[in-house]
Amino acid sequence: MTKKTKLISIARDFSIDPGPRFRQQGRHSGQEFREDYIARHLKDGPVTVVLDGTRGFGSSFIDEAFGGLVRVEGYSPGDLRKLLTIISEEDETYGVEAWESIDQAHNPSKEKHA
Repeated sequence: MTKKTKLISIARDFSIDPGPRFRQQGRHSGQEFREDYIARHLKDGPVTVVLDGTRGFGSSFIDEAFGGLVRVEGYSPGDLRKLLTIISEEDETYGVEAWESIDQAHNPSKEKHA
């Protein structure tokens, strides 16, 4: 039986003002979003994250939220490509940056392109 995909809208479910990289740096951090939203739900099955509707993202938020799935949570980029969908229609560069963070976390010697 296929598990139902969990839909997470950052703007609706988390914050329209995503914050810094780590919890200790301030509210609505990438670490908080990764641990309390994405990773928690990935344990139960596929997750779709909608990046639209926020006032923007710092690269450290995106790197921690998505790259941290590899560095901290132990997922491989291949597993995430099967389990995670990232939607960013308002500014597709955010979605690209999220996948680059995942790939970079898996292969730290590979340079990240802006």
